Amino acid sequence: MSLSDYRKKIDALDEKIVKVLNQRAKLSQKIGQHKTKNQAGIYVPSREQDVLKRIKKCNDGPMTDAALEAVYREVMSASLSLEKELQIAYLGPEASFTNFAAARKFGSQVRYVSADTISDVFHKVENGDCDYGVVPIENSLEGAVTNTFDLLADSDLKICAHLPLEISHNLLANVPLDKIVRVYSKREAFGQCRHWLREHLPQVELVETASTTRAAQIASKEKTAAAIASLLAADLYHLHVVKKGIEDVSHNITRFLVIGRDDAAVTGEDRTSILFSIRDKVGALHDMLVPFCEQKINLMKIESRPSKKKAWEYYFFVDFEGHRQDAKVRKALTKLDSMCKFLKILGSYPR
Repeated sequence: MSLSDYRKKIDALDEKIVKVLNQRAKLSQKIGQHKTKNQAGIYVPSREQDVLKRIKKCNDGPMTDAALEAVYREVMSASLSLEKELQIAYLGPEASFTNFAAARKFGSQVRYVSADTISDVFHKVENGDCDYGVVPIENSLEGAVTNTFDLLADSDLKICAHLPLEISHNLLANVPLDKIVRVYSKREAFGQCRHWLREHLPQVELVETASTTRAAQIASKEKTAAAIASLLAADLYHLHVVKKGIEDVSHNITRFLVIGRDDAAVTGEDRTSILFSIRDKVGALHDMLVPFCEQKINLMKIESRPSKKKAWEYYFFVDFEGHRQDAKVRKALTKLDSMCKFLKILGSYPR
């Protein structure tokens, strides 16, 4: 066959794909009407995971699973927008890493609302101004985002999904590397790119900014300036990518949470987050963890935070495998509840 013949076959397939996508979209609209009538949440993490698992299972190639997931992320984003105009709050400004994480989770067809602080994200969802919020919870290099932990302790919102995202720092500028005299970025970004900067830009001035996005904004207006920021910021402020991935340590991963009014249904591959406080006695924390051992539940994380209600009183945040509705999880939580001063389930969500 000629090149023209191949292209005609692709055109014919495209017509079929568009028709099928619109058939799918009409079904999504009906689902949205059903959800609205029954006051059910529009975003269903368990359904999202089920769809992605199913398309990967039936994928015979040559498209990769990652490529198909990217396509379906946008298909599902469009479907959500037909069900309801979703508004997603994120820790801003625009082009921040949290904005990038939110877009990776919800796609391009929803409305994103920036918030100045993590507390503002919580308030926008609590007040009903936004349907969901996206906030950072921990970084593999910097550790816990303590403000998020504190807000989870006081809020009625639930964790309904999470997203581990590899964070890559990039040098952005509109001049070549040897013409750069000043670099803008957040303190944390400078710290994570220290060795690269010392080797390649030892004489430049490093100027701290409130965010990597603000750094990109400033650099876009100065002829000899650069910024360490995301690729999203490069697009937003029309900066060239001088060098990708200048972080000193690879596998710099930040975990983000999606918060909403309800957690997710059981998928069979779940994670649950809780917090509890304990009575002040020897071996108390050990005793609190015994119920999980008895039920053979794998603990994935434990973090302590001051309760801020009484001196030297602490909350313990624990993540473990399983859903709060699983029989063995229910048994462990029932026993834990009888032993500790306070227990709160922050949410169960796809692992």
